[in-house]
Amino acid sequence: MNALIGEADGDGGIPDSALLARFAEAAISDDGGDLSAIRTELVGALGEAALIDASAIVATFNAIDRVADSTGIPIDEIRIAPTSDLREQLGINAFPSRGT
Repeated sequence: MNALIGEADGDGGIPDSALLARFAEAAISDDGGDLSAIRTELVGALGEAALIDASAIVATFNAIDRVADSTGIPIDEIRIAPTSDLREQLGINAFPSRGT
């Protein structure tokens, strides 16, 4: 987990993890140019099959999060206070499925 959140030295034992992490970040960001460049880099380093696999993983995690959010799964108690302002600002507290 520390490798995923940038608090560990090295690659966490995953080959090319820095490149894969950059790809995942670019895939969920709004910067299409950065994503295009990283796709090219990923294919050059790992091949087209790796790009397809990495894309499927990013899409799956993005979908799982959206499904969880839309079904109204309750927010963890520890996250209620720290996200209060953000949820209010985004109007999430008005959703019937808000879960809290």
